Amino acid sequence: MSGDALQAHLEGGCTTVARAWAVARGDGLVLGFTDHDRDLAFEGVVFRASSGMTARALAQTTGLSVDNSEAAGALSDAGLTEADILAGRWDGAGVRMWLVNWADVAARRLVFRGALGEVARAGGAFRAELRGLAEALGVPRGRVFQARCGAVLGDAACGVDLSAPGFFAEGVLADVADGGTRLWVSGIVGHEDGWFAAGRLVVQDGPAAGLEAVIRADRAEGDRRLVELWARIGADLVPGMALRLVAGCDKGLRTCRLKFGNVANFRGFPHVPSEDWLMAHPRQGGLNDGGSLKR
Repeated sequence: MSGDALQAHLEGGCTTVARAWAVARGDGLVLGFTDHDRDLAFEGVVFRASSGMTARALAQTTGLSVDNSEAAGALSDAGLTEADILAGRWDGAGVRMWLVNWADVAARRLVFRGALGEVARAGGAFRAELRGLAEALGVPRGRVFQARCGAVLGDAACGVDLSAPGFFAEGVLADVADGGTRLWVSGIVGHEDGWFAAGRLVVQDGPAAGLEAVIRADRAEGDRRLVELWARIGADLVPGMALRLVAGCDKGLRTCRLKFGNVANFRGFPHVPSEDWLMAHPRQGGLNDGGSLKR
């Protein structure tokens, strides 16, 4: 067992250990880093020493407390660029960290598994928070008693197929303004104003391929469509890029019924009493027979 071999090495008194990290992005790219002064290789990953990676002590706890650490290094690896960090391509990337005997990499122990949290960069270097697997246990779960739908459009609870005709459209970026938050897209016609509001804009090609943003509003302007984003995409957008617009949902019952024909899967409680109704109190005048307050 590699863990037993490492333990025996540690008990020997004179040690040759280093730390190694494997970081896996959602698109399948895996990069390896180590704080050793030479590259290491195991489990099909080359852990490069050129990044100058360092890490603070790993805080591990019992119970449901979150294990955490922090990694820092230089933006010197060809696959780890400042542009990708700004674009959010490394957000939530999976992380594994080993304590390894660099003289015999078969003697190693996996000491951390989790994901990247906040990533900050400055002066050609980066600093990343490492969040353990227990982080997910702190996310609120369950349904909320509210009038609007609690499902995410297109997920298993919703059931809407966003690849169906009418729920997406593809066009070409014609112009950009306001730092990338206002886009004019050509080639998209036949949709009413606001059809894509609260939906997604996905870049199909170029340096920003795969990146997406939430649409705040959209409307037709002549033969083009003006798309306003809540926040700019973290990479440069230039005219000629292929874009996909995906329909949005305001979580209301009327939209679910008329726009998507999906009221059977509505995950809200449209008849829940409003706050005004809950605060209503008996009056001295008028009819007080326990009937509807709206008549």
